[in-house]
Amino acid sequence: MNRLFTFYLTLFAFLSSACAVSETASRPNVIVIVTDDQGYGDMACHGNPWLKTPHLDRMHDESIRLDDYHVDPVCTPTRAALMTGRHSLRVGAWTVTGGRQLLNPDETTMAEVFRRSGYRTGLFGKWHLGDAFPYAPRFRGFDEVVCHKAGGVDEIGNPAGNNYFDDTYFRNGTPVEFKGYCTDVFFDEMLRFIDDKQEEPFFVYLPLNAMHGPFTVADRYADRFRNLGLPEKRSLFYGMVENFDENLGRLFTTLEKQHIADNTIVIFMGDNGSAGGARIDEGHKGFNAGMRGAKGDTYEGGHRVACFVRWPGELEAGRQIEQLTTHHDWLPTLTEMCQLDTSGEIEFDGRSILPLLKGNATDWPDRTIFVARHDDQPVMWSADKKPKQKFPRRAILTEQWRLVDGSLYDIEKDPGQTQDVAADHPAIMAELDDAYQKWWTDVMAHEAAYTRFVIGEDEENPTSFTVRDWHPTEGRVIWKKDQLSDDELFINGFWELDIRRPGRYRFTLSRYPDDDLRAIGASRARIRLGEIDRELKLNPADQTAVFALDLAPGPARLQTWLTDARSGKPRGAYHITVLRETSK
Repeated sequence: MNRLFTFYLTLFAFLSSACAVSETASRPNVIVIVTDDQGYGDMACHGNPWLKTPHLDRMHDESIRLDDYHVDPVCTPTRAALMTGRHSLRVGAWTVTGGRQLLNPDETTMAEVFRRSGYRTGLFGKWHLGDAFPYAPRFRGFDEVVCHKAGGVDEIGNPAGNNYFDDTYFRNGTPVEFKGYCTDVFFDEMLRFIDDKQEEPFFVYLPLNAMHGPFTVADRYADRFRNLGLPEKRSLFYGMVENFDENLGRLFTTLEKQHIADNTIVIFMGDNGSAGGARIDEGHKGFNAGMRGAKGDTYEGGHRVACFVRWPGELEAGRQIEQLTTHHDWLPTLTEMCQLDTSGEIEFDGRSILPLLKGNATDWPDRTIFVARHDDQPVMWSADKKPKQKFPRRAILTEQWRLVDGSLYDIEKDPGQTQDVAADHPAIMAELDDAYQKWWTDVMAHEAAYTRFVIGEDEENPTSFTVRDWHPTEGRVIWKKDQLSDDELFINGFWELDIRRPGRYRFTLSRYPDDDLRAIGASRARIRLGEIDRELKLNPADQTAVFALDLAPGPARLQTWLTDARSGKPRGAYHITVLRETSK
């Protein structure tokens, strides 16, 4: 009797396990591709007269296309909203530098939702939502990560010498030298991850750094455009687009060879308007599909981008969705499509667009979408165009109207946004402005609370941050490496810290990164952390200044000064490394 009971118990356990594996395996794989600074018009299928993008054109034809699809005007906010299904202002990551590019650690990411739902998760490319603990992607739900830091492979915070070719990237936090062009490398790593066949379905986030400046690509991609007489920068930019297109073809070939194309959802989108195809001051108009504005603008060309979703056999190929959609919609949509576990804890700003994708949205309502171009120095006009309340530059979107800063456009009649009709529609202006102010009060209920750098935890010790992360007090944030050696630049700012453990901490201040240390050029160094204020003398030939401080846990503001030995003027330390030496 006991043996028979044991047999049935074992059989039940086996069948339960098999059913669970089958249920997991039956769910689709998901690949989300985000290109950097590629606008709606930067592909042949949208009418670009110079580009040849056969694989993007194929995806366009084999996908459902979201044709009134909107993101943020710059990259970090778009990535934050995409990863959370919530507005960038709500989650703390609303601009690209200045300590406002950190995704609040309390937010749940798309990767975390997929992973706890039984998916393998991988990220390959550009994260730009924080590089230190707890913000880096390896702490935000990704099993496998190959990425660069900051907003570009060559920016401050990345290894010296990175220039898009044969760069050093970070595999799960460890620097590794890679051979090849950046886009090729990130596709290689993604394809390796896909090829690592396991029982679990996979989720891949492929946020590429291309086509972000500086525009750099092998001549074989750019020469065709040079020969057509296009300016040099645009030739390089378009060459980067065609390199990406070539790699997209590699992905489709891989999915077909592995017989998983029909069980893989592929989503393609841009992260903001065009940076190189629509507006470069070289006497060449470029192509922007008739839209006004480009990257960074609140006009349509700044935030309306391409979005294709391909799932052979499940979604009707070639259909176009005209309703207003946004990047906030993807996490709630994928949650429904893939039966993911959100445990009900996420209050989405987006909505599932699965009814639109399936073609059965018979009562899809009009909606109002808010786009904000926030850089911590907001000034806005109210509906009557008088300074009423401080807001960032903004766009308020409905199916018919676009209120852009203080101007109103009927987007159905005037897609190029050439005729301001605000004076003819005061009631519409007032209605949209009122909706915006209510929305602003909601998403900014945290009153611009700081998202802080964490020091003292075992997960990352030491911790580093740079000039591009500070909140500026004098001048602006810098992010280009050549600016580090500008002797005429005297800027400063502060970092907001969260000290997790009491103990002795070693703060190492420098002007240059650890892999390119040079003379600091300062006669004195000063550090102020909360109530602590210390100074020490330096030899201008010194490369670093080191302070040992006994700290209690809690929030604290950090600021530094390096007094230039020649001019006597102070600038902030551009690089900081913090090591917890002992714990009390």
